[in-house]
Amino acid sequence: MSEVAKIRSDLPASVAPATEALPHNIEAEQQLLGAILVNNDIYDRIASVVKAAHFYDPVHRRIFEIASARIQKNALASPVTLKAFLEDDPGLKELGGPAYLVRLAGAAISAFAARDYGQMLYDLAVRRELIQLGRDIADKAGRVEVDSEPKEQITEAEQRLYKLGEQGVAERGFQSFLKAVTDAVNVANAAYQRGGGLAGVSTGLIDLDKKMGGLHDSDLIILAGRPSMGKTSLATNIAFNIAKAYKRGRKPDGSEGAVEGGVVGFFSLEMSAEQLAARILSEASEVPSEQIRRGDMTEIEFRRFVDAAKTLESCPLYIDDTPALPISQVAARARRLKRTHGLDVLMIDYLQLLKGSSKSSEANRVQEVSEITQGLKAIAKELNVPVIALSQLSRQVESREDKRPQLSDLRESGSIEQDADVVMFVYREEYYKEREKPGDHELEKMAAWQQVMEQCHGKAEVILGKQRHGPIGSVELSFEGRFTRFGNLARPWDGGAGPDGGF
Repeated sequence: MSEVAKIRSDLPASVAPATEALPHNIEAEQQLLGAILVNNDIYDRIASVVKAAHFYDPVHRRIFEIASARIQKNALASPVTLKAFLEDDPGLKELGGPAYLVRLAGAAISAFAARDYGQMLYDLAVRRELIQLGRDIADKAGRVEVDSEPKEQITEAEQRLYKLGEQGVAERGFQSFLKAVTDAVNVANAAYQRGGGLAGVSTGLIDLDKKMGGLHDSDLIILAGRPSMGKTSLATNIAFNIAKAYKRGRKPDGSEGAVEGGVVGFFSLEMSAEQLAARILSEASEVPSEQIRRGDMTEIEFRRFVDAAKTLESCPLYIDDTPALPISQVAARARRLKRTHGLDVLMIDYLQLLKGSSKSSEANRVQEVSEITQGLKAIAKELNVPVIALSQLSRQVESREDKRPQLSDLRESGSIEQDADVVMFVYREEYYKEREKPGDHELEKMAAWQQVMEQCHGKAEVILGKQRHGPIGSVELSFEGRFTRFGNLARPWDGGAGPDGGF
């Protein structure tokens, strides 16, 4: 029996069960510490897995803390050098004083087994935290308090559980250039297999896909515009196109997943799920949304509406309409969706309605928006999916003669522009020209205005203000105001017969 185990067995019966009930392995801790004290290089092998908090015994925890601090300073950590730091430690005195450090070194494992021992200690520490979390949940649920609602307790427990789950994600660290090149070739091969067009998920809008190469995994895409430009409409168009095209199969890397289209998660912070569904139904069935709300439909329109609803039923489009979500909750819910149903594209409508998770950011709006954009980029990288976040633009657009938006118009923080991989602006000239209509008595101005209106009627522009992986520029789309629907713009020289509406 080990030194610490002997001490544990000598404890009174009233003390021992409470601590012994938690899973641990004292011998593994002793042997791993001994290996580090004998060969400091072993620390580098286990540092990404094992932290001081993962040691069950408090004395072992302190030994590891001091040893790791010395090793990180390029100083030697051995029984002799650690003696000075731990000579007066009461816990170590109970175990025999500095002589215990020598006994640890004598019980050292071989270097090749260190990683396995480290993983074992990590797993046991997670089990202890799970047990403690369960006890805390039971204890809090047992205390009936006015300011502690069951729903709040569930949310808090869920957040703690996800936080614990996050700790298990090992740091990626450095990877060889060979692996990076292989990944790049695989992406290019996927695009080549699709006919040389797309490396990412298709938006269903041909010209936009050509300009962007589809929606790329781990990208943060900002879709910005002034009110009434059609940001939400374009987002719902793209979401429905992706969900409708969903086909599951074997991907080029051998894993199972979406080979066409994808599963879409849609955080609708502005509109309710019912309103968003009604808007998508309006676009799909070609029945104006105001007629749907009033129930003012002909029999043919109603039949078309029902058929569109049946088509939508099977689409993997999931909507969360919880208002004022903190960024940490968005991350937790996105992870849960990926685990339960899969996730290929995530959409947020819109960025300014999210909340920061830290209290310090609440006092500073710029800092809060910065935390939100960094959080969204982190979600995109962690879940390896494109994240499309809608954003408002500042009013300074309205004061300019040319109303086309620019990167400097992004509201509240420069971090939106910095953290995003792609920044797109929706612009409809028709919206502004309608408001410039001259009086009926101004015949010349009226004729010129009508000519301009004919040119911009039914058209919208998506301006790519920033794109890390491709060119900037603008893409013209068709826009049907009655159904707030964007589609591919028909061009006579391309042999197109008319806009397909994207559906």
